[in-house]
Amino acid sequence: MTIKPASKQLFCQPDEAEDKKTATGIFIAKQMQEKPQTATVINVGADVKGYAQKDKIVYKPYATTEIKLDGSEFFLIAEEDVLGTLVE
Repeated sequence: MTIKPASKQLFCQPDEAEDKKTATGIFIAKQMQEKPQTATVINVGADVKGYAQKDKIVYKPYATTEIKLDGSEFFLIAEEDVLGTLVE
């Protein structure tokens, strides 16, 4: 199941925090880590320009509307709240 976003919205799946280990070898639980502000675009609204499916984006914190579908976390974000695209 997916969502067709409204005109200037992007439907995205947030990236998960990676496992982190301290210098002494202690693992930090993902729940205790800060969430990354990056995501993968799943679908875009009809009026979105400059972003496409599978783009990796960086976005403003607290600018998303979170949604759970089929047990997975997704969010909708306005195009104006996207800061840029990650390029390798």
